[in-house]
Amino acid sequence: MFDALDALKGIEDEEARAREISKFLRAYGPKIKELSDIRRAYVMAQRGQKISVRALAAKLAVSASTIQDIERGYSGSGKTRPRKAKDEDDGGSDRG
Repeated sequence: MFDALDALKGIEDEEARAREISKFLRAYGPKIKELSDIRRAYVMAQRGQKISVRALAAKLAVSASTIQDIERGYSGSGKTRPRKAKDEDDGGSDRG
C-alpha cells in the first residue's frame, strides 16, 4: 500500500496527481475511518478495564498522547482539534 501512495505522490502532472489522489481518497477514506473506529473500540474497551494509558500505548506502539486522542475521538492533525480555553485567552496580545 505504501508503494501505491508513493506512486501517487510521484505523478508529475499536478492535475493528474490531484485527480488520482481524489480517486484514492474516495475509495479508501471510508475504509480508513472504519479501521480507526475498530481501533478506538479496542482502546475504549481496554480503558474500561482500567488499563493505563501508558500500558495501552506500549501495547499498541504509540504515544500516550495518541491513546488520549483516540479516547477523545480526535483524528488527524492538531490543526483540526479544538483549542483549549487557556490557549485562546493567552493570545499574547499584551506582549510587546
